[in-house]
Amino acid sequence: MEPHYLSRLFNPKSVAVFGASDRPESVGGTAFQNLLTAGFMGNIYAINPKHKQVQGQDCYASLDEVNQEIDLAIVATPSHTALNILKACGAANIPFVVILSAGFEDEEGKLLQKNLVSTAHKLGIRIMGPNCLGFIRPKIGLNATFSKNQAVPGKLALVSQSGALCTSVLDWAESNQIGFSLVASTGDAADLDFGEILDFLATDAQTHSILLYIEGIVNARHFLSGLRKAARKKPVILLKSGRMPEGTKAAVSHTGALVGSDDIFNAAIERAGVVRAKTISQLFSAAKTLSYDLNIKQKRLVIVTNGGGPGVLATDLAAELGIQMPELSDKTVAALNEILPAHWSHNNPIDILGDATPERYRKAIEVCLDDDSIDAILVLLTPQAMTDPVAIADEVIAMQQEHGYSKPLLTVWMGDKLAGPARAAFTNAHIPTFRTPEAAVEAMHFLSQYHHNQALLQQVPEPNEAVKCDLQAAKQIIHNALHENRSLLNTMETKAVLKAFHIPVTPAMIAHSASEALVAAENVGFPVVIKIYSDKITHKSDSGGVALNIQTPAELHHAYDEMIKQVAKHYPNDDIKSVSVEPMANMKFARELIIGVSRDPVFGPAISFGSGGTMVEILKDSASALPPLNEFITQRMIASTKVSKMLGDYRNLPAVKMQQLIDILMNLSKMVSELPEILELDLNPVLANHEQVIAVDSRIRIGRASKSTVPYSHMAIHPYPSYLEKRVTNSSGLEITIRPIRAEDAKMENEFVANLSERTKFLRFMQSVKALSQEMLIRFTQIDYDQEMAFIAYTELDGEQIELGVTRYSINPDGKSAEFALVVRDDYQHQGIGSMLLDCLIEDARHKGLEKLDGEVLKENSGMLALAQQFGFNQSPCPEDNGVMLIEKKL
Repeated sequence: MEPHYLSRLFNPKSVAVFGASDRPESVGGTAFQNLLTAGFMGNIYAINPKHKQVQGQDCYASLDEVNQEIDLAIVATPSHTALNILKACGAANIPFVVILSAGFEDEEGKLLQKNLVSTAHKLGIRIMGPNCLGFIRPKIGLNATFSKNQAVPGKLALVSQSGALCTSVLDWAESNQIGFSLVASTGDAADLDFGEILDFLATDAQTHSILLYIEGIVNARHFLSGLRKAARKKPVILLKSGRMPEGTKAAVSHTGALVGSDDIFNAAIERAGVVRAKTISQLFSAAKTLSYDLNIKQKRLVIVTNGGGPGVLATDLAAELGIQMPELSDKTVAALNEILPAHWSHNNPIDILGDATPERYRKAIEVCLDDDSIDAILVLLTPQAMTDPVAIADEVIAMQQEHGYSKPLLTVWMGDKLAGPARAAFTNAHIPTFRTPEAAVEAMHFLSQYHHNQALLQQVPEPNEAVKCDLQAAKQIIHNALHENRSLLNTMETKAVLKAFHIPVTPAMIAHSASEALVAAENVGFPVVIKIYSDKITHKSDSGGVALNIQTPAELHHAYDEMIKQVAKHYPNDDIKSVSVEPMANMKFARELIIGVSRDPVFGPAISFGSGGTMVEILKDSASALPPLNEFITQRMIASTKVSKMLGDYRNLPAVKMQQLIDILMNLSKMVSELPEILELDLNPVLANHEQVIAVDSRIRIGRASKSTVPYSHMAIHPYPSYLEKRVTNSSGLEITIRPIRAEDAKMENEFVANLSERTKFLRFMQSVKALSQEMLIRFTQIDYDQEMAFIAYTELDGEQIELGVTRYSINPDGKSAEFALVVRDDYQHQGIGSMLLDCLIEDARHKGLEKLDGEVLKENSGMLALAQQFGFNQSPCPEDNGVMLIEKKL
């Protein structure tokens, strides 16, 4: 693989500092001093026309005087000078600029920032900042910040919008002996944002885990793409401010970024396989936990303690966070009986009593390590009269050095004077240690939550082939309403759109008078419900616009007259006479649910599910998920609500028809994916029992979709593009399916590569490859359809799918071009399969608005070069490698 395009930013060989000075209190003075004292082995140049020397180093009036190749420029001058400095950097071919300067907050500053970004793009420069702290790359001794802190090398990366939070974490890390691979402050993120930095960290060998502090997201697609790519390979824990409305306002004024609804933000990061911290102390705890590279598949915790109280406190928090505290097996109890005093707790937590010796601790831990029903062990110690904290710690450390651990071991030595030396010993031995039981339990929670969210990350929704929706009819209904400048679909339109996507709704007839209402009621059958019919009234019941369970014609006449009077009080200037007449849904054992769609300003459409009825706002029992959904994600969303506990067999209530409920949510997901005009949708109530699930009332608000050439641009997560599937027959009569690759193709992809000849593998990968590693397999099959595409061709032989070929492209950082590759199985070459695959790839690249495809082909790969020539690719020798040809096609 080529080095990441940000490698030169984070691993520069030469740095220039604009505004370097001798004043230690200045930003430029501190930044320059940090570069000098952190141990950077590259060249450092001070740029300041007012000085000949700065901090004992030569100082240059301009870049022209330097006359050397520079990888990175740091700007620590007033904001109004930044534009001219940027132009000078462009003339000197400097690819990256970090702008530490503030002063871009007001209207004039925002205009200047906009000019900076547009100028940088014209010059081929990428900007970090402005208004940022800078970044630290400890392994190469680079501190390009104005922080007073240094950082030691480690495996943890920290990326933060707030420079102040970076300095706080650095200060804390120093006393906790935690090192970093990268510390970066994005500031206003006018150009380089979280998504691109995360994309770099995903492939950075120095980084094993990542911490993020976020105030707002500007580009949700890029953010989630980078986040998902990083989280597939490394644990990511995130802290976001603005959880409450007041905090959200503060975040907007501080960063100028859009901030979406917090529960939708949660849904987004869960889909990305990321764990969220809610406080800075939790972030510190997470940082400490991640620095140990611990691994846990489930969340079954056992506690070994010499004090009952702390063990109970830890158990309480574990239960609150959903961590399982399993009962001890008979085998484990018997083993503990042999080594512990008679009065030990005989349960989890395992209280080994206040006089516990180092040997007693060791033996109890060893028994727990042998129990397969335990995933992690929390060892607690309180410094009691007969306790030797250091000796017990030494025994635990010795046990680790002798045997290692088959499962995570977390330690809590409470207190300070007596426990402090023991904690220091644990830190030196690289054993997780905490001051309080709560911090350790939260660490365990982060580990288990990480693996829980990883399961969501792996979900790539399959095409819902069972649902043959009437998409064109739904589009036409919405188009007609927008043409009439209406933002609300009326009752009949709403029901028609829902039916087009196989979402069951109650039938309805429209009546414009009491007599017409009677005719409608006789047609649908008593008892009936009547609802006011007007696109001006959103919530009908609030204005007296709903009458339920009408049994007779007389009741109907009275209800109609009363409804018209009530509505007239609320809307005196409108002559509203029409009603919809619907059968009363008398469903035995029914639960009232709500299903909805909202449009988040950052992440686009989000689907919600929860308790329904008239008390929705009071109960506030709902869960959200970003489309596209699949069955796994849908079940997770339902299970995370309180009402889910009532959907199964509950007291005298039979279980609801769960599969139908899941199908409705998945069909709704398909609806909002395919209809970007839908801004809001309410199905409330949705009645569910053991026989059926049906929407009784519904509302859809619409708006004009943005004119974008990017498919599904209204969504944060690109759905599986089922419209790209095709079935073809080649010249020899072989039936072939060509479609985008999916996560479940991993086995087929692995077998495909394994069956390639050694020569074909060498021609494809340009190196010797025996088989795909697990990391490569994930990378090849769990793709981001927004940033890349892969088509596979397969046929069926004896009921088994056999992969014949695959082609893929990945969009380059310029967003306009993509690098592609193609390979066909040896025994199916020269049968037109490569041509069909490449044709699909080119068409998709055009559809995405890309301007060109390029690739590298070995000169000896005559078949691929011939195919490229057939498709009009230009070919030229690679300047760096005589054995490689560069091919390029303008689209």
